[in-house]
Amino acid sequence: MKKFTKKIIYKIKHMKTLDKYILKQVIEMFIMGVLVFTSIIFASDTFITLIKQISMYGIPFKIAFLIIILHLPSVFVMTIPMGVLLATVMTLNGLSLSSEITVMRACGIGINRIARPIFIFAILMACISFVVNETVVPVMTKQSTDLALYAFSKKNIPEGKENFTFKEIKQGGTLKRLFYVGNCMDGKLHNITVLDASKEGTIQILQAREGATSEGGWKFQKGAIYTVTNRGKALDTTMFEDSVVKFGMDLSKEMDRNVANEHNFAQLCKVVAKQENGKDKRELTISLFDKIALPITTIVFVLIGVPLAITPPRVRYNRGFLFSILIIFAYYLVRALSISFGEAGSLIPIVAAFMPNIILTVVGIGLYYKKVYTIN
Repeated sequence: MKKFTKKIIYKIKHMKTLDKYILKQVIEMFIMGVLVFTSIIFASDTFITLIKQISMYGIPFKIAFLIIILHLPSVFVMTIPMGVLLATVMTLNGLSLSSEITVMRACGIGINRIARPIFIFAILMACISFVVNETVVPVMTKQSTDLALYAFSKKNIPEGKENFTFKEIKQGGTLKRLFYVGNCMDGKLHNITVLDASKEGTIQILQAREGATSEGGWKFQKGAIYTVTNRGKALDTTMFEDSVVKFGMDLSKEMDRNVANEHNFAQLCKVVAKQENGKDKRELTISLFDKIALPITTIVFVLIGVPLAITPPRVRYNRGFLFSILIIFAYYLVRALSISFGEAGSLIPIVAAFMPNIILTVVGIGLYYKKVYTIN
């Protein structure tokens, strides 16, 4: 009896040691993966957005950089599944190449037991991802949107600058408005000319002695508005003492763009319920289901990553990173297609949101079953 008890205790200690050994490597690779993928996203899409905001909308570098920092939690939520996948395949592939998995299986430790701490870690990270997306992301995104709208509306004209122009471009690259300011002193704009081509067939020319930026647009004082056709024929002349012109990005559309990220699941349910049937409701409904689908992706990635990471004996090189990139590419390709079909109405929203997970789960179960119950 004592020998049997000692044997059981030894096995328990051994298994705990195994869990710690695997988790230590998984966590190290996960941290590296999150840092790598976050850096890639920041270096590509995010910094391009930063430069665009500075050059096209006149946002100061400090404000634009702060807006990017506020978007960091939403990027973190996206990179958690990538980091878990990379950690899974790199860790197990490394153990496989060093023949450690072969030794474990020879000692009676199956793939299910080896993968158990990784699945537990994936479930934990999925929960963390969901909590962050429900609590931190809405607050940060709302602050980012408010800061961006304020910066867009104020236009941040530098004090003391003289003879400067900037333009607004329509979709398609044609000119929408052209602004010229003689100088900016004491927070006031002087000698202003605005060429407005936003209305098809006519051009408005606004000239004013003074003006100032505001959240509602530019406030002009003591000026005139001349309306002419595209061929130069004068249609109307209006003199004014005070006038306000809205410019730049459509603020209402910009606010609607981040509606999904600015609300948690329960709040977004109420927003969707108030929407009339149409493309906007479909997009918001897909975003609603995606709040659940994205964290689940973390577990699905482990399901497909485990069998792909265990290398056959004849393969003597680490292919974990390559597998990670291919799986991530396939996932986000299917995700982009399914969301596009969902927004177009070809797929119902819940299927559009979960389609990548469904496909990878089916493939993962097949590969996992084959790896666990087939001797390689």
